[in-house]
Amino acid sequence: MMLTEQMTLLAKQAKAASRELARLTMPEKNACLLAMATALEQDADAIKQANALDMETAAKNGLSSAMLDRLKLDDKRVAVMAKGLREVAALPDPVGKILDERTRPNGLKLQKISTPIGVVVIIYESRPNVTADAASLCFKSGNATILRGGKEAMHSNQIIAQTMVTAGKIALKHFPEDAIQVVPVAGREAIPVLLSLTQYVDLCMPRGGEGLIRAVTECSKVPVIKHYKGVCHVFVDAEADLKMAEEIVMNAKVQRPAVCNAMETLLVDRTVAEQFLPAIGAKLFAKHVEIRGDEKALVNLKSQISNFKSAKLKPAAEQDFFTEYNDYILNVRVVDGLEQAIDHINHYGSSHSDSIVTRNEAHAKRFLAEVDSAAVYWNASTRFTDGGEFGMGAEIGISTDKIGARGPMGLDELTSYKWIGIGNGQVRT
Repeated sequence: MMLTEQMTLLAKQAKAASRELARLTMPEKNACLLAMATALEQDADAIKQANALDMETAAKNGLSSAMLDRLKLDDKRVAVMAKGLREVAALPDPVGKILDERTRPNGLKLQKISTPIGVVVIIYESRPNVTADAASLCFKSGNATILRGGKEAMHSNQIIAQTMVTAGKIALKHFPEDAIQVVPVAGREAIPVLLSLTQYVDLCMPRGGEGLIRAVTECSKVPVIKHYKGVCHVFVDAEADLKMAEEIVMNAKVQRPAVCNAMETLLVDRTVAEQFLPAIGAKLFAKHVEIRGDEKALVNLKSQISNFKSAKLKPAAEQDFFTEYNDYILNVRVVDGLEQAIDHINHYGSSHSDSIVTRNEAHAKRFLAEVDSAAVYWNASTRFTDGGEFGMGAEIGISTDKIGARGPMGLDELTSYKWIGIGNGQVRT
């Protein structure tokens, strides 16, 4: 079968499945999700075996350690996938909500009702847990999903999706098996073909590196919800609790550096730099973080270099402040106060997630109001920008767009709406 025919068939099947999904009740959808969660746990060994094949190939192809970490599935991560499905099942049904209602002077009743979007294409790299997260959220919100994971996770993605579909068919006789599909070809040439099928595909959500997301956005003929990159900041204010700041900085950078909500630039107020930077520098060097600093930061960090044989400290270039590393690399800049910190973030940032550490409420409120990002924090790590952490259940993605969804995207963000008019013979005059 030619690629165009193959993608068209996939999209047609998804469109038909989306109509079947619209007829499922909330108890039916929840029963399927719970069955899928149990199946993932029961099939954990087979899932890990498939993942081991992907890990072996990825390692041979020179995938970085950070990317290998994103790819790896172990018992804990399989359990987290299953937990995510159960959390989605426990959430209210986002479909059929009355968002607005009014009665016009002529007696016509109008209701604004939440509805599924239809067919959603998810394009992502490395992390196979996205397969379960995305499929479960789309299923619960009544959307058919077409999943196109990276070639490095092909075996993992296929077995996760098939496990979920098989469990759904057992749980529900009229389960629409084409509601969850994985693109069966590894090459990127399938993407523009799939995203040209506007009569079947309603929305695309790319997750991955900036290059992938820009390529998808440029070729797509269907709407795209996205964020290009996560250049996230933590600003340590002059009135920060420095012990708290150390904990937040370490969490934001090293807990999981390969994710989009990890900190890439640390900003420190000049008045506390001499005290704070040597202390945090020692902790970062101990975790093998390479630091790229401005002139003032380098002066305060050099005192720690001799204590760590493998410590890497170098001057930051202009381009570094625009860069999402997804690795153990951190920019550090000393700033002259709150205004300069805000200006830096709004210039170099990616409108993703940024945080201020301070005891000063006025400083915090100004930061929260003026930093133009999807998620802004006061005395908390940027790592909380996540659907699960926001209480949305599993997350389908994070948007930095300003029209439509913004920030972590859960069930509500996967719905559209329509107006329903109920009359008794009204005609317009």
